[in-house]
Amino acid sequence: MIAPVRFLYNLLFPVAVLLMLPSFLVRMIRRGKYRHKFGQRFGIYSPGVREKIADTGRIWIHAVSVGEVNIALKLIQALRDADSSLAFVLSTTTSTGFKLAASRKSTWLEPIYNPLDFLPVARRAVRLIKPRALILVEAEVWPNVVCEARRLGAKAILVNARLSPRSEKRFRAARLIAAPLFNQLDALCLQEPEDLARWTALGVKREKLHVTGSIKFDDSASAPRPVRNFRPVLDLLGIPPNAPVLLGGSTFDGEEEILARVFLEIRKSRPDLFLILVPRHQERGDSVALNLERMGLKVARRTRLETSIKPDVLLVDTTGELASWYHCATVVFIGKSLCDRGGQNPAEPITAGAPVIFGPHMRNFASLVQGLLRTQAAIEIRDEATLQAAVESLLSAPETRSAMVKRGIQCLEIHRGATARTISLLRENAFS
Repeated sequence: MIAPVRFLYNLLFPVAVLLMLPSFLVRMIRRGKYRHKFGQRFGIYSPGVREKIADTGRIWIHAVSVGEVNIALKLIQALRDADSSLAFVLSTTTSTGFKLAASRKSTWLEPIYNPLDFLPVARRAVRLIKPRALILVEAEVWPNVVCEARRLGAKAILVNARLSPRSEKRFRAARLIAAPLFNQLDALCLQEPEDLARWTALGVKREKLHVTGSIKFDDSASAPRPVRNFRPVLDLLGIPPNAPVLLGGSTFDGEEEILARVFLEIRKSRPDLFLILVPRHQERGDSVALNLERMGLKVARRTRLETSIKPDVLLVDTTGELASWYHCATVVFIGKSLCDRGGQNPAEPITAGAPVIFGPHMRNFASLVQGLLRTQAAIEIRDEATLQAAVESLLSAPETRSAMVKRGIQCLEIHRGATARTISLLRENAFS
């Protein structure tokens, strides 16, 4: 069944690429970092990179962006701890993901941009790398990369498998195509017990499915990761230690303005309130700062702190600091949840001790969100007005905030040990 499905996919893929090309070029221009190592997206590598990734026997791990790269790096470190002879190629799709992966570059870890899943490109990349195993993180299963890797004898495993409601609906509608593609995988590591029924309903064979928990939330359920102390930055800006802080994490276009308006309204009765905004894409810093200043706000930027005037808002225009900034927050709004972009990770602020509020679009974390809402460990809002009401309510009720965080941490307990369980399955199924 996979042969006709793949034939159809390769027939339609170039058409889809052409249709998406204009939006891709716009993003490349707006976010210039898309030009970085652009040839790698077509399987074209410099001699130095070719020499490293062609080192026979490397494990190829693909992770889309920062969140998935963090999962991949955690897996890589755990696998290396168990076997120091292992070497890896870590591919990523976004420039921010590549930057994070490159920060861990070594003789046994080479970061690359994921090749386009156009058959000639995918085949060139796979034949160059000749992976010992192909590990896909969370969501992206590229048919040509998977099939070409398996053709060379590599096992293909999806870890931390994420199935959003939107994706599930699409896969159900195309079950005759989706099922053969997913069954090409040797194993799928699921995040929740409830996911078993959802994946089997798509036609995935039961013996391929394993509930391991979410690696993304494993740290949250066990020992906390080391964090940077950013309290001195707030002290430098003149923000009192007891001042309440509203933080918007991984916000998307438009959400910063909504939070700013909410902040301005609440500050009429809470003049000591301070706002911290951490946009999803740091390169939006200039435009976000300009919009905030047009609203009459005094803005301090993380990359260029100005201490002569006490700011109303701190704009964190850096990468990789969000988890630590959560420890400075009184209340957290989860970004990409009011603009229908799928939401961001609600576990990090919970484990930092901050209650979370998010919009109705949290499909990327659907299973966890359902548990948080069911146990009243988070608040879902619909719009700007309900966001303001939720923030005001939490700011005035420290006991409620504490209880929400406690219930949230309990929701994360199911994921304790997810990394170890995934590593065990990988060693048994991919490296045996």
